[in-house]
Amino acid sequence: MTVIVRDLRPEVRADAEGFSRVRRLALPFMLSTPEAVLHALTHTPPQAHFTQLVAEEDGKIIGTAQVGLAHDSPEPGQGYLNIYVHPDRTRRGAGSLLVRTAEERLAGLGARKLFAWVLDEPHHRAFAERHGYRAGRSACFLRLDLANVPLPPREDPPPGVELRTAADFADDPRPLFELDAETSSDEPSDIDTAFSDYGAWVEEYWKHPLLDRSLTSVALVDGRPAAFSVAYTDGSRYGTAMTGTARAHRGRGLAKLAKNDSLHRARTAGYTEAFTGNDTGNTPMIAINKWFGYEVCATEVRYVRELG
Repeated sequence: MTVIVRDLRPEVRADAEGFSRVRRLALPFMLSTPEAVLHALTHTPPQAHFTQLVAEEDGKIIGTAQVGLAHDSPEPGQGYLNIYVHPDRTRRGAGSLLVRTAEERLAGLGARKLFAWVLDEPHHRAFAERHGYRAGRSACFLRLDLANVPLPPREDPPPGVELRTAADFADDPRPLFELDAETSSDEPSDIDTAFSDYGAWVEEYWKHPLLDRSLTSVALVDGRPAAFSVAYTDGSRYGTAMTGTARAHRGRGLAKLAKNDSLHRARTAGYTEAFTGNDTGNTPMIAINKWFGYEVCATEVRYVRELG
């Protein structure tokens, strides 16, 4: 059968469902729902020129691509394309067609450096290298068996520290935006991030359908957010989207305090497995996750290609 590539149609529910299904099969350690797929398409800032492509064979979606510009980076001309194909539908040309279509779109937008996450497996890496990409930094996915691995006991916060949830900031999430902007800018990455648009952050992150505000724990110091552990849930699984501490409060164990609180909340809510991800150079956070009992379940490599 012939494989074609086209844009995802947000008005067609089956498109979002097919996109999400392929993502879950290709990356079972990342949370994805049709609602999250549509949210990304409709709430990513316009300057990102974000699009989602699907590869279709015989009317069925067998491959996906997330494509856009790194709009929140201070360095212009950077783009990304993350390609995933149904594990049972590889070697049919879907991946190559998605790459070619995504590269043409990004080149037309002025991108000169392209980044792509690739699973650290021989055939995935060979595919990226055949298309002119070279390996860069890596990141790992980790899984915690919440049903069987005992969590560290909850501890009383130290003097001056209070534990709350993101739900407590429903009327005014700006303090969480400020904390997210600071911690995200310090994360190890090939692409520097600088959050400056509060309104865009609210639309893209605060209103994200996977964000679970009641399970997102925040450590306050003297009434101000100093550390947090952001929880995503899809109805059956729990994932940590971000854990970080403001620079002025690092080294006090506040990130560990917040994450432990969030994990206990998740287990009480009935979640039996937890996922997270770390840049392999982020040794402090990896140490914290291993302390909780997380185990590495997969690794990805960030590949880059510079367009002539």
